[in-house]
Amino acid sequence: MIVWTLFLAAIILFLGLDLGVFNKTPHVIGAKEASKWTAVFVTISFLFSGVIFWLYQNNYIANPDGLKPAAASIKYLTGYLIELSLSIDNIFVIAIIFSSFKIPQKYQHRVLFWGILGAIVFRGLMIYFGVMLINKFSWTTYLFGAFLIFTALKMLFTKEEEEFKPKNSLIYKLLGKIVPITNHVEKEHFFVKIKEKTFATPLFVALIVIEVMDVVFALDSVPAILAITSDPFLVFSSNIFAILGLRSMYFFLAHMLEKFAHLEYSLIAILTFVGLKMLLKDFLEIPEWLSLSFIALSLITGVVVSLQLGKDEVSKEK
Repeated sequence: MIVWTLFLAAIILFLGLDLGVFNKTPHVIGAKEASKWTAVFVTISFLFSGVIFWLYQNNYIANPDGLKPAAASIKYLTGYLIELSLSIDNIFVIAIIFSSFKIPQKYQHRVLFWGILGAIVFRGLMIYFGVMLINKFSWTTYLFGAFLIFTALKMLFTKEEEEFKPKNSLIYKLLGKIVPITNHVEKEHFFVKIKEKTFATPLFVALIVIEVMDVVFALDSVPAILAITSDPFLVFSSNIFAILGLRSMYFFLAHMLEKFAHLEYSLIAILTFVGLKMLLKDFLEIPEWLSLSFIALSLITGVVVSLQLGKDEVSKEK
């Protein structure tokens, strides 16, 4: 419990410093600043595997699966890479939402800050109930595995989907029935008073849509990491680090998403792999180093192929 308390306190402290100190004044986050913070988050996330090793080596945290320190570290890294890779889809959707509601770049950080805070709470609840289900009803492992493979096949065979239009979504329509919405951005405010009546600004609407979409994406990502481990601390910590890094990664990748168009096939491969791992867990034991290697290789291959094909397309245009 002490480790959990310290971990959550560290997250709250960082988020407080982030909004209250580092980004107290709204400003446009450029590629240089975003790349710096992305590098910081990725580095800290990988270094935390050393903390995992230390915690499990000294039995400072509950170890329900009886994992050895090295195995715990590898499971954490594998889970982190899975969550990070599945977060790419979030970035695409977030970009569409901001564009749809015409959110100025200097206020996007504030929306993502509160969005990530909400995501931490929702992910925590989903992980808690997911672990509880797997521990109480072992057959749910097969259900999660089948769902992941179904998702992968749907991504593979579904033709070009209709572009997501936030203003036509059910979320937007329901929110409009609860509170009146203004189309004007009022600095960094989520609500504004017009003629003594409270209106929700586009920033608040974008926040709610992002929160709901994160829950939708978590339906894939949480079962995916449960294929690697059902250890609550490993699942939660890998999720949190991926979520915290998502915001800076958004500003880093938002303007070059088209360059990674073929990364979707990497996500399909990863979802299929972890789905099969869940379905075959009683018949085939896949070493943790192999899972980590496959996921890392899938991501690297997707990035390299996307960049190379992008160069070829530019060359043909010339």
